[in-house]
Amino acid sequence: MPTRTDSRPPWKRRNPAKTKKKTLSARQKHEARARAHAAGRRYPNLVDNMAMARKSAKKKRAKKSGSRKKTIRRT
Repeated sequence: MPTRTDSRPPWKRRNPAKTKKKTLSARQKHEARARAHAAGRRYPNLVDNMAMARKSAKKKRAKKSGSRKKTIRRT
């Protein structure tokens, strides 16, 4: 997967070699359509789809790590 320092647009990057293709869920597709509509486009483009895929990947990583914010008790 390209690093965050890669400033080239997604359509100019090389395809990652060993990446499994995953399809968007119905909810993700709906969110991508809503994002495109808010931007004045009729259909979602690559950037909308990538944003939804990244959003779900972040949620999965947070869920796996089980990290929670620690609260500081003051007495």
